[in-house]
Amino acid sequence: MSSENPTGAASVPQDGVESATAPGGASAETPSAAQVEEWRAAALKLAEANDRHLRLYADFENFKKRAQRERDETRRAAVESVLGRLLPVVDTFEMAMVAAQMPGTSVETLRAGVQMIQGQLRGVLGEFGVEEIDALGKPFDPLMHEAVSQQETADVPEGQVVQQMRRGYRCRDRLLRAASVVVARPPGSAAAQPGAEQGDAPQA
Repeated sequence: MSSENPTGAASVPQDGVESATAPGGASAETPSAAQVEEWRAAALKLAEANDRHLRLYADFENFKKRAQRERDETRRAAVESVLGRLLPVVDTFEMAMVAAQMPGTSVETLRAGVQMIQGQLRGVLGEFGVEEIDALGKPFDPLMHEAVSQQETADVPEGQVVQQMRRGYRCRDRLLRAASVVVARPPGSAAAQPGAEQGDAPQA
């Protein structure tokens, strides 16, 4: 006798539990409670890690903004300090201009006023570490001097500065402006281009 079901109904397993079948014929297993709990814990850890990442990013952005504000404040304070020290020099200059317009003001009085202003200005520069570069009579130094021309002479050694055209300045160990100088060369020697033999001085 045939074992086929004449009614065409699906056969039921003997234990009475119907097995689930996923599309394509693959069996779909229901996750266990332990797996669900494991997935829930992993999702929670991922959310916590993402939250920490967002907090760190926000803290870093705040740090950059705070550092920029501090740099701006430091720069502004430095500028205000310099300007505040220069204001008395401006006051003295204005007094000298008023005195120059008064009848009977002598040249000696004007010279004394200009010398006072010069002394005040040099004092302010000195407070901020600015020093003059004394080049006259010194050997040419391409790190501190800029040779603008050469002069034939037998009175001083070759390469010595015989004339300073413009003062140089430095602030502590940093060059602000090289001194423009004339350098000695032996009589009858070919003139070199400024900076060619002596070396190029750095630009201020």
